[in-house]
Amino acid sequence: MPNPSSRLLALLALMQTRPSWTGADLAERLGVSPRTVRYDIGKLRELGYPVEAIPGVAGGYRLRAGTSLPPLQLDDDEAVAVLIALRTATELGEAAGTALVKLEQVLPRRLRGRAAAMRRYTDAVPKPGGVDPDLLVFLVGACRDHRRVRFDYQSARREVEPHRVVQVGRRWYLVAFDPARDGWRHFRLDRMTVKRPEGARFVPREAPSAADVVHGIDAVFARHRAVVLVDAPAAEIIARVPSAVPVEWVDEERCRVHATGESPGALALNLLMLDADFVLEESSAELDAALATLRRRLG
Repeated sequence: MPNPSSRLLALLALMQTRPSWTGADLAERLGVSPRTVRYDIGKLRELGYPVEAIPGVAGGYRLRAGTSLPPLQLDDDEAVAVLIALRTATELGEAAGTALVKLEQVLPRRLRGRAAAMRRYTDAVPKPGGVDPDLLVFLVGACRDHRRVRFDYQSARREVEPHRVVQVGRRWYLVAFDPARDGWRHFRLDRMTVKRPEGARFVPREAPSAADVVHGIDAVFARHRAVVLVDAPAAEIIARVPSAVPVEWVDEERCRVHATGESPGALALNLLMLDADFVLEESSAELDAALATLRRRLG
């Protein structure tokens, strides 16, 4: 996200979704360095946003509770740049989609033609497992407006009541109530073929908690597990793996990693991406077979 104004908007959107953030988590979500996060925090403070530093080993930042936030002032060029930048910032998941919906609603009429032209003649190739920004905006809008969504999914037609878009690992899911199956379901966005426009309005139901939703998705996403003793310092491995992967300190030269994957092959590749020698402490026959296949192919 190279545009400074788009970074500030995305940073502000993230900070309003949690009571506090560590600098490392903000840097990872924004795809920038911790130094850039500190710079952007300083810019928000200059604009009047009450960002407090949290002392301690973990440290972090939070927006002061009970304070009304001043508007973020953008000129015409910055507003259009932010709109386009957020459309390509799919790694931000729901935060980017929500910011896009809000920005497009308040964009002055004089700028809509410019924004439409930039969308038409600008493409972004999603990363593996990524999601189309337009789909993200469409689904977030349907969640906000309480309108049903119709789509094809695994050779079946579905019509659901969308609740929220959730990012787990590198994948995005729609959490929705499926009236035909009388229950809550989650759907991978990259496997959905959505029909537009939205469907009929519905009355929102009491939804499961965010923790239950993420736990249910993670149980599928991390179906295969292994514990490995890695010949590398914990700090080096922590810098290479997603923040959700548990890494235990063993000694100055070794650490223990609790690795997961949605298939034995994916788990084997995740282990190779540690980029260090390792010893399997807890494994499975399926993982052993997947590692043997990789060994044979590489040989």
